[in-house]
Amino acid sequence: MAKRIRNPLAGGGRLLKLTGMTTSIATRVATHQVKSWFQDDALRETNREALMRHIGREVAATLGEMKGAVMKVGQIASQMQDILPKEISEQLAVLQNASAPMPFHVIRRQLETHLGGKLGDHFREFSETPFAAASIGQVHDAVTRDGESVVVKVQYPAVRSSIDSDMRHLKRILRLGSLLKVNEAALDSVFQEIRSRLNEELDYHQEARNLNHLREFHRDQPWLVIPRVHASLSGEAVLTLSREDGVPLHQVNDENGFDQPLRNLLGERLFDALAAEIFQLGTVHCDPHPGNFAFRRDGSIVMYDFGAVKQLSEEDIELFGKVINAATRGDWEHLDAGLIELGARRPDSHPPPGFYDRWVPLILSGFSPEPVNFADARVHLDIVETVRKTPLSALLTFQPSSRTLLVERVVSGHYWTMKALGVHSAFLPRLQSSMAMSKVG
Repeated sequence: MAKRIRNPLAGGGRLLKLTGMTTSIATRVATHQVKSWFQDDALRETNREALMRHIGREVAATLGEMKGAVMKVGQIASQMQDILPKEISEQLAVLQNASAPMPFHVIRRQLETHLGGKLGDHFREFSETPFAAASIGQVHDAVTRDGESVVVKVQYPAVRSSIDSDMRHLKRILRLGSLLKVNEAALDSVFQEIRSRLNEELDYHQEARNLNHLREFHRDQPWLVIPRVHASLSGEAVLTLSREDGVPLHQVNDENGFDQPLRNLLGERLFDALAAEIFQLGTVHCDPHPGNFAFRRDGSIVMYDFGAVKQLSEEDIELFGKVINAATRGDWEHLDAGLIELGARRPDSHPPPGFYDRWVPLILSGFSPEPVNFADARVHLDIVETVRKTPLSALLTFQPSSRTLLVERVVSGHYWTMKALGVHSAFLPRLQSSMAMSKVG
């Protein structure tokens, strides 16, 4: 019999890998704790940093060999500087681009299982080599029987069945040896939010509804291009969409015909679209990965991948508005109260005097009433420097909130989009305009 390529989602081997990683890390943490009893503070901290880096490398290496929920959660965790030690989150960053494609015989089986019949019954042409591969699926070029060029998103088998086991193992690793900066309740809340979003991302029927919902909302903004769903060629684990081409973010520059005014326009349009989704629709595309966006020289923006879409409650939208307004007014009392209500600030502790005076202008520096040159923006560097100068006890008065997690991901992710575009614009007036039209008034 021909040797078959192992499926990285297969149950037994997958469980052994995760269990082996957990055991290895637990042993290292225990050894470190024993050694620390006999070390001075400086050596203890040096060894702890080395331990964190080793754990990060081990987790990244193991998850990088796997598909499914555990890799997806690892990718999200790499962005959680407020939950994980930076030595771990930095090592996990490699997972953002670490995903080899699944063998085509697995993909063919998925397509024929979920669409019925043979592949040729549905497509005139189908590229066996994917042009994109991710943690829970991959994307192929194809041509329909009617001759239309389309893209086909195919979910890997057994991803859904592995979610609970994957997340249990990852949570256990993150809890080991007090590696986390947050308490159990906050961690559970964040993981519940991630699990909910994963369930939605794995439901391609839901993603099709998201696409149709957002296409309808943006119908009066023809410069925002959202692919059209081919319902007859889609199912629970297969999603076929109209092919919508554009220039990837890293090629949007003067050399490729995108001058400064055009890049400014693209940045402003992207900002307006996302702000409108948050404050007017209450449904926001919340995966800012550069691969999910493309740009055209006519000023259009193409938006891809609608699996990660966050539904916002009217209460949360109203709270976001109150927090932003309080921050821009310098009203620390109402800002603090809003953060507590959102679950982002611990009610049993208090930031030291002057904390908001230092931090709020820094965080809001990208939302200025005057144009900001994002090409030269250094908010990310200023934040790192300010963290170094801020006592840990002050930072620990705050915690990640499941209510803000994905919206924060949108904001922080698109900071890098604006920086890559080199946008020179003032976003505060645009934000205030969108908030004024909020669905909660």
